[in-house]
Amino acid sequence: MPDQPRVTPWIESEPPTELALLRRYEAEGLHPYAWSNDPGDVYAAHTHADHKVLYCLRGSITLTLPDTGQQITLNPGDRLDLPPGVLHAATVGPRGVVCLEAYRRG
Repeated sequence: MPDQPRVTPWIESEPPTELALLRRYEAEGLHPYAWSNDPGDVYAAHTHADHKVLYCLRGSITLTLPDTGQQITLNPGDRLDLPPGVLHAATVGPRGVVCLEAYRRG
């Protein structure tokens, strides 16, 4: 069974900026890209071959882990580390979502 996802909540007093999040990726040697979705958009259950590092920049998104029934909601600044092979689905929140993500190979 794959490792479990880890969420690191945003605890700073100010909301995240794209530049601040890009610097965090840079510090880890990762090269993120941005994506966005409209409110209520759904991603069917799927897996990834590599470790995903995702930050929610604006809006929200809820991931569902079908194998455990767990739901994880990411809000601005929250980080998700998703190990390879973890089955997950996602539903975009009521205000849409903008995320930055990168993959750690190997």
